[in-house]
Amino acid sequence: MHKHYVRAVDTAPLSGQYDSVNVGRYSLLNNLWGESGAASGSQTSQITSMKGSTIAWKTNWTWTGGYGVKSFANIQLNTGINQQLSSISNMPSTWRWSQSDTGAVVADVAYDLFTSDTPGGSNKNEIMIWLANFNSGPIAAQYNAAGHAVPISKNILIEGHKWNLYSGSNGYNQVYSFLLTNGTVKSFQGDIYPFLSHLIDNEGMSSSQYLTTAQAGTEATSGTAKFTTSAYSLTIN
Repeated sequence: MHKHYVRAVDTAPLSGQYDSVNVGRYSLLNNLWGESGAASGSQTSQITSMKGSTIAWKTNWTWTGGYGVKSFANIQLNTGINQQLSSISNMPSTWRWSQSDTGAVVADVAYDLFTSDTPGGSNKNEIMIWLANFNSGPIAAQYNAAGHAVPISKNILIEGHKWNLYSGSNGYNQVYSFLLTNGTVKSFQGDIYPFLSHLIDNEGMSSSQYLTTAQAGTEATSGTAKFTTSAYSLTIN
């Protein structure tokens, strides 16, 4: 019988642009990296509980006007990273979340992974796995006449769901984005390593790349929302 101990955690709200708090294997990052692009707005994030390796947290945000993504509040995994992709066997994860909106919002809910040529080095590839798309869209190398991103591959079956894959540069590194062909996944339980395997097997990503960052959160662009994660865990084996 396994006992899961509830850990005493710092549940103080984070409201500063780059405020963060560490608990166990994770960090909560408020990460309002694009807030200067907003006409007005604010965001507050906080941990609500930690039990075993499962963390719960929430973020409330409102952003008005301006341009671009304003923030990526997220949980970052700090153990097991900086391994070469070829040495990773699996990355089991659970993520249960909900969101309540006030009016129209532009946002997404996604895992966000980065790889580099060296441990802790500069970003070479960004891999996003979108569990929800709220009136937003991925980076792509090509857009159609309506301004929508064009996928490089369609209907990829991974972990029981079908995904379209988009690829393009953000000006700093290559970005690969897996988006659900339809709907949202508010309760994910599975392995996220097969997304990396797909890029290695089909898109020429080198398995000698190092996984330097593993985060999961919500990219907020505009509107008002309350985002709640009731359970999140990630392990790199």
